[in-house]
Amino acid sequence: MTEGYAPVNGLKMYYRTHGAGDPLVLLHGGLLTAELSFGELIPRLAERHRVIAVELQGHGRTADTDREASVPGFADDVVGLLDHLDIRRADLYGFSLGGLTAMQVALTHPERVRKLVAASIQFRPDGFHEEIRNPDRWATSRRMPTADDFAAMRADYRRVAPDPDHFDAFQEKVSAAVGAFPGWSDDQLRGLAVPTLVMAGDTDFMPVEHAAEMVQLIPDAQLAVLPGCTHMDLTRRPDLVLPAVSAFLA
Repeated sequence: MTEGYAPVNGLKMYYRTHGAGDPLVLLHGGLLTAELSFGELIPRLAERHRVIAVELQGHGRTADTDREASVPGFADDVVGLLDHLDIRRADLYGFSLGGLTAMQVALTHPERVRKLVAASIQFRPDGFHEEIRNPDRWATSRRMPTADDFAAMRADYRRVAPDPDHFDAFQEKVSAAVGAFPGWSDDQLRGLAVPTLVMAGDTDFMPVEHAAEMVQLIPDAQLAVLPGCTHMDLTRRPDLVLPAVSAFLA
């Protein structure tokens, strides 16, 4: 394993690499570190790939800045990291916020992406279940992260972040960024020129029908629905995630 910081768009962007082979960039979920999103998957994926686990602006070991948090900005940072590492094309696997970021890279820089895995994402704001859009229902929702999930996010942030006390402020910043993201049009998805795996849990933030609609729009796309999985379960069910991802990337 090697690690470093890339000077990208005013950030010192943390990354670490595992294994050898064709490059595979892993993009974590919002408020998560690379470990919380992909910890159990990285060693297995590194058996066949040069895995590059990234931490986006304000996440994990990458310090936040005064710059606005946005999906297009995160995507530009990923392209900058590829330039820094002299990687012409890579596979991208993003979960949640990382999945939105990976999709944005594939749409704006398709020449840099060989294959795309977009896990647990919506492509328009109304793609979430109604209970996810309504904070009054979060406490009773089976789809939301639990109190233990949020405690793990906070603890991992405090363990590695340059400013351990920035979690609450950054949570508001990231939530606002996701809430303001307009998504993509049907025509944009129809024009996506990258083989894509859309992956979702059957009890995810978005209905399975929303994920299926994405697959109908994207010309070269596949759908994997993981049974018995909430949104956060996609970070802790390697027994279901790894076969789907590995078969798609092979």
